[in-house]
Amino acid sequence: MADKITKDMTFFEVMRTYPEAVNVLQKYNLGCIGCMGAQNESLEQGANAHGISVDDLLRDLNAAVS
Repeated sequence: MADKITKDMTFFEVMRTYPEAVNVLQKYNLGCIGCMGAQNESLEQGANAHGISVDDLLRDLNAAVS
């Protein structure tokens, strides 16, 4: 298990390792559960594509799983 969630992790990896992270992703309106790109797209790529600050996303994800 990873020590913390990083911007290079894929959405799938985060959701598989930390199921509670799904609530944070939903807060940011990221429908990652049903997205085919979730397996290959990094958090940074997805955040950039959706106009979301990756730093804010990482802060909230890591707070939720700590």
